[in-house]
Amino acid sequence: MEQTFIDLAVTSWSGVTGRLDKFFAGHDEEQLLKQVAPGRNRLFYLLGHLTAIHDRMLPLLFLGERLHPELDECYIANPDRTLPDPLTAAELKQAWTDVNAALLAGITKFSTQDWLARHSAVSEEDFAADPTRNRFTLLLNRTNHASFHLGQAILTRAK
Repeated sequence: MEQTFIDLAVTSWSGVTGRLDKFFAGHDEEQLLKQVAPGRNRLFYLLGHLTAIHDRMLPLLFLGERLHPELDECYIANPDRTLPDPLTAAELKQAWTDVNAALLAGITKFSTQDWLARHSAVSEEDFAADPTRNRFTLLLNRTNHASFHLGQAILTRAK
């Protein structure tokens, strides 16, 4: 039964990241400069933000070192347009692809016990007090985060 829930969560993750792949692949560098709403984030920024957040999942899930820590300053620590974009659109799209491929390769190998284990941002003591702070919950949280930004991105089509 637990495996069914895990399979559903991984399928949901894959579905959301797949829709984001398709969305961003269909936009060139100029189109990625479009803002979600006047004065709000550009699509380029959303792509960088999601790439950086997903990249942070690699060590959180004990899947290895980050691939693109250089994205944090621009796309996590600062609002859009505060710093120059460190990568071109093509480079950022490739970073997105690489990070998500590494994540998917790792999470598809997890056993039920792996999913229920703590993630690296939780100490052993804190995890013992609250075992819901596990890798499975992290995946659910990040899937919701990506879904939220997918919704924002899709709003640009209505303009």
